Amino acid sequence: MSDQVAIITGAASGIGRHFATELRRRRPRMRLVLVDVNHEALAEAFPAGENVVLEAFDVRTLEEWQRVVDETLERFGAIDYLFNIAGIDRSAMFIDQALENIDALVDVNLKGPLYGMRIVAEHMAARGSGHIINMASLAGVTPTPGTSIYSATKFGLRAVSIAAAVELRPRGVYVTVICPDLVDTALFDQHLGVKDPEAVALVFSGPRALTADEVSEAIFRAMRDRPLEIDLPFSRGLLSKLSSAVPSTLLLLYGPLKRKGMKQFERARRERGRA
Repeated sequence: MSDQVAIITGAASGIGRHFATELRRRRPRMRLVLVDVNHEALAEAFPAGENVVLEAFDVRTLEEWQRVVDETLERFGAIDYLFNIAGIDRSAMFIDQALENIDALVDVNLKGPLYGMRIVAEHMAARGSGHIINMASLAGVTPTPGTSIYSATKFGLRAVSIAAAVELRPRGVYVTVICPDLVDTALFDQHLGVKDPEAVALVFSGPRALTADEVSEAIFRAMRDRPLEIDLPFSRGLLSKLSSAVPSTLLLLYGPLKRKGMKQFERARRERGRA
């Protein structure tokens, strides 16, 4: 276990930074390739060393993925884990979305992880071992008004994760998708600053925001148990799957959930001094 090699995207902030920090603490001899578009923040968060490589990396480009994978294999000889954690959101009602947000969200949240999965899975399948863990969202389990494009990208990532998991498991490669509810990271504060609060009402409709530590613990559980999927929290996952299986349910739930989310959004703004 101590000699294993992992690539972690989005390691400079949020869930990626928290998980990478915990992984270094719990498995100090594990060899990590930490990548992020913000290399300055990455360097501030982690000291480079014999077992820690920091890479400025644009998740959207196939060439960058190929470069990072090739360099990792040349340096360490194998890749045991790929953690696709990098992601962005641009919340707005669909008709108000800037057209350029379509490319931005699809490229970062879906195409990028797909490139990484495809390249790394080929190496893992040839070795007969490996584990890919993708960070999706409960917005990828049920269509989420107000964040519809983000929801579409996470739906795609969840779908390809589960399909690839079935394909790859006979070859010794595991794929897990983790679908958390709202997490208290920088994205939480970004949501508080939206022009139209109704666009994030469903995002704030859960019992509370998850912590980065809770999501990191789910990643460690995925590493241990290698399930197809983990929903956080489990109860919201069940509700999400119900509304996805019976779409008309969302028409009934949307009003009450929006009202609840708006109240919790306003409370969060007051607590953060944003009111």
